Amino acid sequence: MSVVICLLRGVNVGGHNKCPMQELRALCESLKLDNPQTYVQSGNVVFRTNETNLTRLSERFRNAFEKKFGFRTEVVLRTAAEMKAVVARNPLVKRAAEEPAKVAVMFLAEKPGKGAEAILGKLPRGREELRLDGRELYIYFPEGMGRSKLPWSTLGDKLGTSVTARNWNTVMKLLEMTGGAVEKGEKLTQRTGGNRQHRDRTGEEEPEKNAGGRDSHARARRCISLRRRAASSRMRASISSQTRR
Repeated sequence: MSVVICLLRGVNVGGHNKCPMQELRALCESLKLDNPQTYVQSGNVVFRTNETNLTRLSERFRNAFEKKFGFRTEVVLRTAAEMKAVVARNPLVKRAAEEPAKVAVMFLAEKPGKGAEAILGKLPRGREELRLDGRELYIYFPEGMGRSKLPWSTLGDKLGTSVTARNWNTVMKLLEMTGGAVEKGEKLTQRTGGNRQHRDRTGEEEPEKNAGGRDSHARARRCISLRRRAASSRMRASISSQTRR
């Protein structure tokens, strides 16, 4: 079975397009998607599936979602390997390491046409940095997405494809969730008495070779190193807390 990340656009925003995560997981199960796990409320689901045609799966998911929740949303899918490549190829890796909340990835349903770079070049902007790479558009928002002059919410219309955005923290969390399923082949489990997920894992997988050249491979190693240090810090804090008790 393949591990797939499902990214929904515009759910649970400002009290509109409500989509409870428990019901979203139930929808996935009704579609025979194995062990669906959600992250935050913006419409992120990780599941396992035997379906190899992601275009067909996306359409089936979109139709079932509309029938259940009463509104239509855009659905963008990435496999675990594709999400790993998204991280490895990040051209704004230094920005992401320093200010991850100000770096976003625009996930495109389809690769834009040849005129995409010209279209992006004409957009009004301040100090934002844009890097288009295949079906992903990486953007650094120095003032934050909310204060940006860049019309990022309309990029899908301008590029002629469905688009949904996730900040770098969310991208890394989703990659972490897929990693557990890939490495262990086990279901992600929930913490007793809570909604947060944890995984039993002994280490990180190395990025695939030739995923984006030596530079992108090195960037991926640095990202993994940052995640390891963060996990180590959380573990030390937890041990210290238990000791004080």
